[in-house]
Amino acid sequence: MAGNAVHRFLMEPAAASPDAEAVVDAATARAWSRAEMLDGARRAAALLAAGGVQPEQRVVLALADTPAFLWFFWGTMWLGAIPVPVSTMLTAADHRFLLEDSRAVGLVLSPAFAGTAGAAAAGQRHLRLTLVAEDLTAGEAGAPDPGEPFPAGDDDDAFWLYTSGTTGFPKAARHRHADLGFCCDAYARGVLGMDEHDRVYSVAKLFFAYGLGNAGYFPAGTGAPAVLNPDRPDPVAVGEHVRRFAPTLFFGVPTFYAAVLKADLPESTFATVRLGISAGEPLPAEIHRRFRERFGVELLDGIGTTELCHIFLSNRPGASEPGTTGYPVEGYTVELRDESGKPVADDEPGNLWVAGESVTAGYWRRTERNRAALHGRFMATGDVYIRRADGAYVAQGRTDDMLKVGGIWVSPAEVEACIVELPGVLEAAVVGAPDADGLIKPKAFVVAAGARAGLETAVQEHVRARLSPYKYPRWVEVVDELPKTATGKIKRYLLRETA
Repeated sequence: MAGNAVHRFLMEPAAASPDAEAVVDAATARAWSRAEMLDGARRAAALLAAGGVQPEQRVVLALADTPAFLWFFWGTMWLGAIPVPVSTMLTAADHRFLLEDSRAVGLVLSPAFAGTAGAAAAGQRHLRLTLVAEDLTAGEAGAPDPGEPFPAGDDDDAFWLYTSGTTGFPKAARHRHADLGFCCDAYARGVLGMDEHDRVYSVAKLFFAYGLGNAGYFPAGTGAPAVLNPDRPDPVAVGEHVRRFAPTLFFGVPTFYAAVLKADLPESTFATVRLGISAGEPLPAEIHRRFRERFGVELLDGIGTTELCHIFLSNRPGASEPGTTGYPVEGYTVELRDESGKPVADDEPGNLWVAGESVTAGYWRRTERNRAALHGRFMATGDVYIRRADGAYVAQGRTDDMLKVGGIWVSPAEVEACIVELPGVLEAAVVGAPDADGLIKPKAFVVAAGARAGLETAVQEHVRARLSPYKYPRWVEVVDELPKTATGKIKRYLLRETA
């Protein structure tokens, strides 16, 4: 039993190499050693313990990508409590739901999110402690010693991450202490060969399952320093960071790689990068080819889900093939099955089922979703793939209407419900449509309740004002009617073909 992950990912590295660089804040260029990261986590644990946080209770983290995120992530786990990192792009209503659903007793936030996460704290029944990240420094003097890390077992919950997944309704995927070590060994070491000679930069933020591995526990578990960017990932600013901090491993999403190609960046920008990694949504072959031709960096496309913790299908260094997601990561069993659960033949589309040590322990308070997604040791991801005769996997889409936009789930139903709030809209349907780079974005088809003039812009502005920015429809088409079945259901496949 490996026990509490704090031992492997903080205490042992700090004991072995206390002065080794662990984290760099790109905004200030300040570096923290492994000993300093351990001390920060210890002080975070002390603050939480002083606030009454107990083992197995939840602490929501609404934090920017700074060392404080990691201090409170590990500090919560130190106590045997469960950190729940949440998106920094959410509205106050979104945060309110997550706090209520998780029954969190603690909330830690960055000052920038006082108007969203902070506002959501008011009136919460279970919440007893609210801290801002700066409280860690303010409370340093005289903070009680939290003692040794809680003796958690491999099967104890270590952290939760919320995902819309296949339903559009947020649900917490529970992950165990054992999952962190498994993913670190299988992917970071096994596929990337990550070690203390690397330096990591991740565009994906720490609140994502992808980013949490990339810049959180992968570097901690392999000895590779991580460069954290607390700001939004602007291509020009990120390019400056890459030139300044010289990472060897760069993690991005297809939307960002497309943005980089459009930006005016020197061809030498990624000169120190030995591998670029892409996940979150399928990487279009043309972006893969153009990035390598322009910057000389091989991109490894892969797929992971919040429920699987990190990447389980991936291309391999030196053999990355544009347009494919590669092969199963060691330790995972991947199968394609039809609607009845039977395996399909090579070159036939099938639903993606995955088994492995990091499969979620289940969704919190979502019995029906657990029964639908978990099948013994397998998880049905909701993705449709083809397996070629050589064993490579090629993405075909989804089994539902959910969209991946910039690597983030978007529920068409949520956007549609928002659109029809407009007095000028009678009906709305949202589907995915490819942009000029082949990346999927929301497109709305709307039936006007009156005049059509200006309705397209009104719809976009209305959604932007009420939902997270990435959810707004990039295109709005006003139509006379929506195609429907005899029972009144929208024929979304026809709209997708039109889009």
